[in-house]
Amino acid sequence: MSAATALLAEDEPILRERLATMLARAWPGLEIVAQARHGREAVELFEQHQPQVAFLDVHMPGLNGIEAARAIGSRAAIVFVTAFDKYAVEAFARGAIDYLLKPVEEERLAETVQRLQARLAGGSAAPSLEDTLERLAARLGQPAAPRLRWIRASVGDTVRLIPVDQVAYLKADHKYTLVVWQGGEGVIRTSIKELSDQLDPEHFARIHRSAIVNLAQVASFVHGNDAGEIQLHGRPERLPVSRSFVHLFQRM
Repeated sequence: MSAATALLAEDEPILRERLATMLARAWPGLEIVAQARHGREAVELFEQHQPQVAFLDVHMPGLNGIEAARAIGSRAAIVFVTAFDKYAVEAFARGAIDYLLKPVEEERLAETVQRLQARLAGGSAAPSLEDTLERLAARLGQPAAPRLRWIRASVGDTVRLIPVDQVAYLKADHKYTLVVWQGGEGVIRTSIKELSDQLDPEHFARIHRSAIVNLAQVASFVHGNDAGEIQLHGRPERLPVSRSFVHLFQRM
């Protein structure tokens, strides 16, 4: 039986290499026959190699992942790789396209691999994507939601209004989220996941399932075996960075 084949399309080299490494562990029998840096190259390489699976980043220069998927159609199993839940959940709910959320986690990738293997083993054709891709394209064209600029945090019996650019980090703490800023710390009821969706990804990053850090507050990153930790400017604590998020600091 010949090996299953795949195309990876991701414009960030570090993320592309990381996904390739994770796939090698999760699916040793998969042969990655091509890697694309943008949507147009993804379509060209697909036509050249005709892989059975295409992993497509939603946001790529030139043709985006949705446009590339439209060009590929039902000739391959499509897996979107995205940082945006609203696109991924819409596709997955329809059962037409699988998805991986960035940063890709081993457990979630294993589930996707199992579904892909079952589909390929059964010889079933990929479902029609046209309707789903139309909905995703429409959503992709919607203006982005406004970013969070202030956080209302409880400090004892007082409610403080904190500008987000003063926040050092946020950390899940049971039913609450701890907000640590330049002048102190407080708690809010908003979850880490909700905050991650509302904060500007250019300035804030998840470093763990339960923590978000202001990148401007990061003084240094220390590599560990598989993960690491960061030191913040003017603060004694070190914050652990889990394996899934280490790629954010690879260039430090």
